[in-house]
Amino acid sequence: MAIGKCIFLLPIVFMSFFSCEKTKPNDISVQKESFHVMHNGKQVELYTLKNTKGMVVQITNYGGKIVSIIVPDRDGNMADVCLGYESAEEYFDGIASLGATMGRFANRIANAQFTLNDSTYHLAKNNGEHTIHGGEKGFRFKVWDARQLDERTLELSYVSKDGEEGFPGNLMLNVLFTVTEQNELKLDYHATTDKPTVLNVTNHAFFNLAGEGNGDILDHELLVNADAFTPVNSTAIPTGEVRNVEGTPMDFTEMKRVGDRIDEDYDQLKHVGGYDHNFVLKKKENELALAALLYEPVSGRVMEVKTTEPGLQVYTANSLNGKGKGGKTYGPKSSICLETQHYPDSPNHQNFPTTALNPGKDYISTTIYKFSVK
Repeated sequence: MAIGKCIFLLPIVFMSFFSCEKTKPNDISVQKESFHVMHNGKQVELYTLKNTKGMVVQITNYGGKIVSIIVPDRDGNMADVCLGYESAEEYFDGIASLGATMGRFANRIANAQFTLNDSTYHLAKNNGEHTIHGGEKGFRFKVWDARQLDERTLELSYVSKDGEEGFPGNLMLNVLFTVTEQNELKLDYHATTDKPTVLNVTNHAFFNLAGEGNGDILDHELLVNADAFTPVNSTAIPTGEVRNVEGTPMDFTEMKRVGDRIDEDYDQLKHVGGYDHNFVLKKKENELALAALLYEPVSGRVMEVKTTEPGLQVYTANSLNGKGKGGKTYGPKSSICLETQHYPDSPNHQNFPTTALNPGKDYISTTIYKFSVK
């Protein structure tokens, strides 16, 4: 498959970040004390990572959730571009997916079951007849072990026991969050298991590059490095088909406004009320390569997504409904998720890249969110 369209856009020159002189202490949007609580017998905390350029990222070990990502616009004004809450209690009671580390299997598994090595495993039905994001009490609801290595690096660890939410094997997972001097948030995943299992991990950050709670994302411009996607049925389960994006509203091979075709009379958009689809990335297996570019024209903020994963879920927050930081309304289309992943329902489709993980093998995955302006 040709990649000319995508490569044509890559030489765009982005202005570098402004110096940190405009960064002030109150640019940290959420206070650490509001997360210092016990939950299910474990300590919840909020961790702050930052570089010398003024970029600040806040993460809680409850659900491995990104709470804030604070970056400048083209004039050096700081804003938080990641939806979230201001306290641990709000995370306990609120929308579970905001900024969360998802597993054991991110996205959906059809009919809440899969077969691996001739054994069938039955999972919780928490999305109609299906399983989504690891089940009723997946990784997003767990208090992870945390270790802040330095001002820019946080390590979160979780052991998912054999049979948890129906998945086989004791799974040991580490996620390393790093803020680099290149204004990147880098996520490095590493996992091992003692039994054959399936694993699909992602982060479910909701982005609005104009600032969280600041209108919708329909005027954001998006490029996805994919010539194809995996269509879904009316319950958002992949049909198994891999369909070319050409001539459809799914075509983001060139930079396009997110809202341009989102309301078209197209079965895929109608099934899920917007975009909520896995795109088949144009890249080699395990290659760290471009997945997407997101641009907000008023602020000038740009987010570049790179990943070793084969797929990218583009979700326009079609069903989001709630209140977030400062009581701001988080409604439908108020943000966009760019979730790096293996394809949804992969265990039930032999033509999809495998999500099987066996003893003696290491699961290794990297995703980078890089912020700049133009």
